[in-house]
Amino acid sequence: MSMETTLGGLVRAHMPQLVEAWVEDQILGMGRASAVAKGELRSQCEEFLSGVTAALEAGAGQDIGTAAWRPVREFLEQVGRERTRQGFSARQSALFIYSLKPHLYELARRELPSQAVSDMVLLVSRLLDELGLFVMDAYIKTREEVIRRQQEEMMELSTPVVKIWEGILALPLVGTLDSARTQVVMETLLERIVQTNSSLAIIDITGVPTVDTLVAQHLMKTVAAAQLMGAECIISGIRPQIAQTMVHLGVSFQTVVTKASLAEAIRYAFSRLHLRIQGGQ
Repeated sequence: MSMETTLGGLVRAHMPQLVEAWVEDQILGMGRASAVAKGELRSQCEEFLSGVTAALEAGAGQDIGTAAWRPVREFLEQVGRERTRQGFSARQSALFIYSLKPHLYELARRELPSQAVSDMVLLVSRLLDELGLFVMDAYIKTREEVIRRQQEEMMELSTPVVKIWEGILALPLVGTLDSARTQVVMETLLERIVQTNSSLAIIDITGVPTVDTLVAQHLMKTVAAAQLMGAECIISGIRPQIAQTMVHLGVSFQTVVTKASLAEAIRYAFSRLHLRIQGGQ
């Protein structure tokens, strides 16, 4: 009988006691028992141990990348995703696996001949280290997905396209423009041009801290895309400092109407549509 098969048999024979001790250790280590109900945690431990036992007793060995370990891998991916969404830290997620080690060590010392204990301890260490790293990978992937989704949502919120009059849109930009954000700006503006059938779009860069060659290129791409949709773009908010920087860099907006302020851009847009602003008494 191989050492892997022996381990599977030991876990199966002592699973109830093993699960109870393991659950208590996790609750103490997590420091937030309310995040995962004790009954749910017990079910997760039982499912994990059942999967590990089945793989070991089937002779799958320690290579968790084989087909026999697939149910365990899928289960750990699910646990990693859930713990990420529940707000657990990386340490708390890894605790699910690594807190099992001392209980398996104790089980080996209690149930096996002394000459076999060291081999079993080595097997348990290698196997749980691999499984723990797998949980961490699942946690990191989910965390990256959450961060990426939040970044996309923040970019969408930071590029509001406002309809200020029939046929006139305004896009106030705040913060630094990069390639990813420019793509969102372009897509958002083009969608709103189509939705509102607008012929004029004001891009206000008052809130953009610096305009260098790269930012200018991004703006020109957005302007060109809008022109292809039949809309004329007006760039406003070019402050004196930015104007000087653009001159030094040799950046030119000769083909685009530019205005110093949003108010001037709106006034120009109204005149282009032959609208007149009439002041009250």
